[in-house]
Amino acid sequence: MSFMHQALVFLAATVVAVPLFKKLGLGSVLGYLAAGAAIGPYGAGLISDVENILHIAELGVVLLLFVIGLELQPSRLWSLRRSVFGMGGAQVVLTGVLLAGVGRVLGLSTSASIIAGFGLSLSSTAFALQLLAEKNQLTAEHGQLAFGILLFQDLAVIPLLAALPLLGVSDTPSTEPGWLMAVKAAGVVILVVLAGRYLLRPVFRAVASVHSQELFTATALLVVVGTASLVSAVGLSMALGAFLAGVLLSESEYRHELEADIEPFKGLLLGLFFIAVGMSVNLALLAREPLRVLALVLGLTFLKGLVLYGLGRVGLKKPGSALSLAVVISQGGEFAFVLFSLAVSFHVMDRPQADLLVLVVGLSMAVTPFLSAVHERWVAPRFKPKGPQREYDVSPDQDHPVIIAGMGRVGQVVARLLRARRIGFTAIDASAEHIDFIRRFGNQVFYGDASRLDLLRAARSDKARVFVLAIDDMAASLRTAQMVKEHFPHLKVFARARNREHAYKLMELGITNLVRETFDASLVMSNDVLQAMGLSFTEARRTVERFREHDESLMVETSKVFKDEKKMMEVIARGRRELELLFEKDEAEQKSA
Repeated sequence: MSFMHQALVFLAATVVAVPLFKKLGLGSVLGYLAAGAAIGPYGAGLISDVENILHIAELGVVLLLFVIGLELQPSRLWSLRRSVFGMGGAQVVLTGVLLAGVGRVLGLSTSASIIAGFGLSLSSTAFALQLLAEKNQLTAEHGQLAFGILLFQDLAVIPLLAALPLLGVSDTPSTEPGWLMAVKAAGVVILVVLAGRYLLRPVFRAVASVHSQELFTATALLVVVGTASLVSAVGLSMALGAFLAGVLLSESEYRHELEADIEPFKGLLLGLFFIAVGMSVNLALLAREPLRVLALVLGLTFLKGLVLYGLGRVGLKKPGSALSLAVVISQGGEFAFVLFSLAVSFHVMDRPQADLLVLVVGLSMAVTPFLSAVHERWVAPRFKPKGPQREYDVSPDQDHPVIIAGMGRVGQVVARLLRARRIGFTAIDASAEHIDFIRRFGNQVFYGDASRLDLLRAARSDKARVFVLAIDDMAASLRTAQMVKEHFPHLKVFARARNREHAYKLMELGITNLVRETFDASLVMSNDVLQAMGLSFTEARRTVERFREHDESLMVETSKVFKDEKKMMEVIARGRRELELLFEKDEAEQKSA
């Protein structure tokens, strides 16, 4: 098959598999793996040259480590040192040693056991962060600890990749003594560090002065590939060199531009790497030995979860939070695919062993969403405290004309203005921690869920005139809006909408006094931009007001059809043309005047 035909097959498989798996909540990594398995030698057999593709795609791993290095500023690591180096280090070491011991019992060599054990100790950053974000748990105690552990795991990849040449057998064995190789390796690392500190910034400054985006991108790729090749020449991992270059540039003024330039190449090549790994997944092995594979998947999840639960009990003190931590990062991770594939290249383990481990990691990732769903539905509720909990304390001492639900960024500003004008209000927020923080500054805020009818009655909503709906969470905001409109229709509701979809749903409930979170700020900025472009203050203000009126009218019209995408697009297209004609008419009238 020609290169063009191979590229066509790769792209077609990716475009079909990745969106499908993301829609199913299984993540893009599994999508790439599934695409590779489908077109590889164990699937349809469309592509068979897996080894050469893996060697090309390894550049994606190099670029990934460079980007990780860019993101790991020393100052950020220091602020997270307890969860990263304490809990993260303990998790990798304990899990790695435990699984390496299991590997030795099952007959793996010492070198293969070390790489297998520590490779399986790593979790899937993509899977874990996606699950936590979907459940709004990134800021929860177990979410923050999971983030720290995942960050350390990203760092742990570097010594594991660097250890591969030392544990394995090179295809071109060196006649140099070991101490000389170690000296050369140390010398190259020191050279990279010194060059990164004193040479890279002046180089990028000179390139940036040329104002050529293509040249800047080429220089970034040259730095990554050149550093990786230099480090590889002395027997260390290419990824180690790229990581060092990234760390050295992490606090430079070019960090964000470098990351933006490298990201497309990294994404494509890393996707190709996972496709190549998927092509090497031995599906016949699953069909031939399903019980063995299933036992290994369950064993990995159980042993890893056990260590994480123990660390969670130490760090979080709460069994429920510890179990949540164990469920969310007990799977294998995408870096294991990198490690095991490279381990075959360095003869640390043979191909059948790597195939089995890759299959186990892939299946452990696939079952994570299902484990999380089971945990959320049936297990987590059992760990909720059954003893006396903090009770809602909504009991205002007098009837206030305004009720504010949600004391976040918007609610606090409204409250400050009302207080300045000596207008009484009752403020309610559902976060106990948030309430305690606000009360430190002398603010009277009550703890309660504003979507509950009994709490609304306790807040004396029947006596109020205005209800300010400023709750951050969209679902809670809509529940509260429905409750207020149903039971207290006399209240004039002013609602904060996070986005257009939120606004449509609030309008569907009959709420018309809406403030879109960023709309007014965007209009203020637009007014300033128009004046900077030469329009007078009056012209800019008239333009912005015309746009506001048109957009608010369009909002009302689109709210009636927002569930029908085709009609929605038609209304938006017509509205865009009407706005253009409106401004053309204004311009013509000004010229005639």
